[in-house]
Amino acid sequence: MIGESQIRRVLEAALAFSRADQTEVMISTEQSNLTRFANSAIHQNVAESNAEMRVRVVVGQRVGVASLNSLTPEAIKRVVETAITIAKLQEENPDLAPLPRPAPIKHVDAYAERTGGFGPEERAGVVGTICRKVREKGLSAAGAFSTGAYELAIANSLGVFAYHPSTLADINTVIAAEDSSGYADRIAVDADKIDAEEIAAEAVDKALRGRNPIAVEPGDYEVVLQPYAVNDILDFLADCGFSALAVQEGRSFMGDKFGQKIVGDHVTIWDDGLDPGGIPTPFDYEGVPKEKVTFIANGVANDVVYDSHTAKRAGRKSTGHSLPAPNTYGPFPMNMFMARGTATEAEMVRSTRKGILVSRFWYTRTVHPLPVIVTGMTRDGTFLIENGEITRPIKNLRFTQSYLQALSNLQLIGKTTKLQRSWVGTSSVPALKIGKWTFSSATEY
Repeated sequence: MIGESQIRRVLEAALAFSRADQTEVMISTEQSNLTRFANSAIHQNVAESNAEMRVRVVVGQRVGVASLNSLTPEAIKRVVETAITIAKLQEENPDLAPLPRPAPIKHVDAYAERTGGFGPEERAGVVGTICRKVREKGLSAAGAFSTGAYELAIANSLGVFAYHPSTLADINTVIAAEDSSGYADRIAVDADKIDAEEIAAEAVDKALRGRNPIAVEPGDYEVVLQPYAVNDILDFLADCGFSALAVQEGRSFMGDKFGQKIVGDHVTIWDDGLDPGGIPTPFDYEGVPKEKVTFIANGVANDVVYDSHTAKRAGRKSTGHSLPAPNTYGPFPMNMFMARGTATEAEMVRSTRKGILVSRFWYTRTVHPLPVIVTGMTRDGTFLIENGEITRPIKNLRFTQSYLQALSNLQLIGKTTKLQRSWVGTSSVPALKIGKWTFSSATEY
């Protein structure tokens, strides 16, 4: 960790070097640590310490971006000059948005001193607890446990300055038997919140219950999706529709549907970078304060996220969802939430006549972005439900399903949510009971 005052001095020095019309400087630092394990034994401990500076300059209607991971005065001057040189070689962009101006940024606490100092011995203690529980059952554990401390700071020549320190602990494990497996993961700002006993119990239970799976015919089934699977749904909705750039380029399912019903009445999904129930981040990669954005409200398409570029094009203001420059992907939600319901998972199972309980999805890919048709596999715990009871483990199935259609067939929503890593950031999601889900083919495992 460099610290706010020292980072501010470095940012100001970089801005002073620049002869561009406008200049933005971002510094990100990390002290990350990783323990990997397989066959119920640790096989790797690694650590990385890094600091990166990224400079974006505006010269007329041209933009240049350059980065490096040295913060010496000579290196800073060189990267600023490189960004200016790159800008002068670009074509003019008549739609170029100016850099953001300063705006009040709320403080959010996402830093735990304990996580930043969580060493290899302490990570080994957590992993060791999981491995001991697994060996007692004659199973095998694999996975990874990472902890890290991070800083993000942004300043520009118009007066923006933003600084945010954070920590993150992230663990996942797959517990394997001869013909079955179980999965569990957890993330937290505070590494002491990671409960190894709970993680082991969850994954071991699925691995044991999943032994001797039977094959079932593909087709349409009711499904109970655990939060790991629901997280995948939010990832694809974000990728296929929640960005203003996707709307402006005509590739978003939200495009001409604002104000219209697009999924079931009880579906509400939003992004909120200030919510302590997630991993809060108060500003984006342009130093713009995060705003809460509701994408779907009670089944109705409501809004999308904006950065400076897409906001200028739409006559809106940025919602604080820019990704780091150079960014051709557009704005993206990084702190998503789905509204919880009133049902327990047991109630979902009891309400199912013939269905499948899915722990999580794997190797999911987009088939068609506008209806959000996705194909993928079940993995690490798939079970047959008959007449309100889980009766047998089953072999994995491939599905081909519109996620929008699935949410239109939503029957029950879980009363609790689980925080998970998403493609870009985190999501907090409940379990779901869906009335119809299409499994397109079977597997041999």
